[in-house]
Amino acid sequence: MLMSTTDSSATHPWSSPSDDVSGLSRLEKRLPTLLSVIAGMVDLIGFLTLGNIFTAHITGNFVVISAVLVRGGPLNLAQALAIPVFILAVAAIWLLARASGRRGPSLARLLLLIQFLLLTGILIFSVITKPSASPHGLMAGIAVMLAVSAMACQYALFRLAMPRTISTAVMTGNLTNTVLSLLNTLSQPQPLMEGATERLRISLHLLFGFLVGCVVAAAAVSLLGDWAWSLPVAVAGVTAAWR
Repeated sequence: MLMSTTDSSATHPWSSPSDDVSGLSRLEKRLPTLLSVIAGMVDLIGFLTLGNIFTAHITGNFVVISAVLVRGGPLNLAQALAIPVFILAVAAIWLLARASGRRGPSLARLLLLIQFLLLTGILIFSVITKPSASPHGLMAGIAVMLAVSAMACQYALFRLAMPRTISTAVMTGNLTNTVLSLLNTLSQPQPLMEGATERLRISLHLLFGFLVGCVVAAAAVSLLGDWAWSLPVAVAGVTAAWR
């Protein structure tokens, strides 16, 4: 029995509550800015090379599809499919997280690895098939689904493994947090919210990271074409390797 307990501890070092807390705290400090860079890159590269589809902002696809349904016009099938694929991908991540039995930093690392593999898959697929040459074609549609799945994994990561962290892809919410936190910080000594200074710091990091991701991705698409996907793959590799 003692041997079994020891083996279990060696195999699952994340089982210690203190390790979970410290590991999660490190991830919450290090990851969000880099993940916001990834979100900006994926959204921008997908938009420019895959038929003007938002791969990180599903809200944008809802808006475009609704406008087409009401006003008429050609429906981009990949844009319509991005919504149910996002839902299915989130559900698949939940099932995987439940089956793995992992929690906290251990689950976060697993999901970071999955996102890295999905983005690597997009890079390989794009380099081989050149979907940007026909942004409304079948190959582009497949690349869109892979990108949407990668971002679904990132969204699910924060809800399942790091629920206290602000989303790295919802820039409307982060901009709102930035403005309110700034006003709250400047309104001393009668603030309306607690922890405004820290919230302002985090929100600014996420906004800056997303903006940097977008700008770098735009330049990469112009210079590298389909190889631009190598940039979010590289950043995702860094996040997956962190301990």
